[in-house]
Amino acid sequence: MTEARLLERGREAFDRRVWGESHRLLQAADRETPLEPEDLERLARAAYLTGQDEEAEAVLARAHQVYLDRGEREAAARSAFWLAFALLARGAMAPASGWLNRTERILDDGQIDCAVRGYLLIPVAIQRIVQGDAAASHDAFSQAAEIARRFGDRDLASLACHGRGRALIRLGHIAEGVALIDEAMASVIAGDVTPILAGDIYCSVLEACQEIFDLRRAYEWTTSLAGWCAAQPGLVRYRGECLTYRAEVLQWHGEWSAAERDARDACELLTAAGRAAAGAAFYRLGELHRLRGEFAKAEAAYARANECGRKPQPGLSQLRLALGQADVAAASIRGALETSTSLTRSARARMLAAAVEILLAADDREGARAAADELREIARVVGTPLLAAASAHADGAVLLAEGKVDAASASLRQAWDGWRDLEAPYEQAQTSVLVAAVCERRGDVDGRRLELDAARRLFAELDAFSSIGRADE
Repeated sequence: MTEARLLERGREAFDRRVWGESHRLLQAADRETPLEPEDLERLARAAYLTGQDEEAEAVLARAHQVYLDRGEREAAARSAFWLAFALLARGAMAPASGWLNRTERILDDGQIDCAVRGYLLIPVAIQRIVQGDAAASHDAFSQAAEIARRFGDRDLASLACHGRGRALIRLGHIAEGVALIDEAMASVIAGDVTPILAGDIYCSVLEACQEIFDLRRAYEWTTSLAGWCAAQPGLVRYRGECLTYRAEVLQWHGEWSAAERDARDACELLTAAGRAAAGAAFYRLGELHRLRGEFAKAEAAYARANECGRKPQPGLSQLRLALGQADVAAASIRGALETSTSLTRSARARMLAAAVEILLAADDREGARAAADELREIARVVGTPLLAAASAHADGAVLLAEGKVDAASASLRQAWDGWRDLEAPYEQAQTSVLVAAVCERRGDVDGRRLELDAARRLFAELDAFSSIGRADE
């Protein structure tokens, strides 16, 4: 095949988003005759999306140098930014910082006002939100949005829109923030955003859904992401993250076998790519093993998550409780709570929900009450059904331990209704066990039997046989 034909077919495959084929053809064309910088950028994007990070970075560096040699400073700045973007994606912070600085210097030296200046605000905005300054992050994203408007850059507009939404969520303006991330996703689904940024926005929006415990929205966007990945042959990047998110949603809905398959596949994909996100996949796999009573497998998965940088809490503490080590579990979850004060509300809420169960088992009612109270406040601020149900369950458990049977009954009924509406069978069964305890306190033998039978049936459907044993106890 001639060099011209290779290049033509490589471009066609790129436009069809067949990334593996595009990468192979453009790479072959480049071996015949060095590509022009525009085609080098195509080759770099195809390499990036097929998980070949180092090649993508090397090719972008070539494109950048060609642009500089030609005196095309704006194009050189753009390629330098995307090289920094690729480096940031794999956690190479120092070289990424160097390329960001170079991008800014090229623009300043040439006194160039262009959309790239808006892109340079994105890492700044992300860093602000990581540092806990959501207001400054929102300001930076808003500046980027204005630059996107001036230059008609749809990619930058979508990045800034979704970033503003995430910052608003952190600021407690949940409804306004969710509206913005939905708006950004509408642009992604309409095909207005390039694939690299579309994948990043998908993953970030799903993180936001986790942050506010919006299970229904997470299910919708996870399904959409799965379809988006499937429509792009050869796509490696984002596929592992998609499977991890889907595994969690499937876990909530009680589809544990499918969730485990997705979690395993995510572990393999992300480990092979050397991605830090592998930690989240191993943690999800550990959770599924723990819930099924496969405790040795859970322990091994949590250890792998920790090796990948994902602290295995609160799952590890819950595993210790399942093994009958209540005091060890209590010490572990107390330590996790002490070190999680700076985490997102979602991570903190997960710790608190687990802490209530563990501390009650360790006969620390005061600690359990404090955890339930804090969880209730987070649920009030976030205002999503899942967190409301989790808070009602925690309150009911503490009230029951305190001997306040009527108040416990009301709270647990609220939790049970919430789990039923969310189609979360495991959590519904757990609440039924506590409702059975309420019935026992009241001397309601039939009520106790019905609630336990319902819980056992749900646990059996999920293969959660260790939970059946705990319910019997």
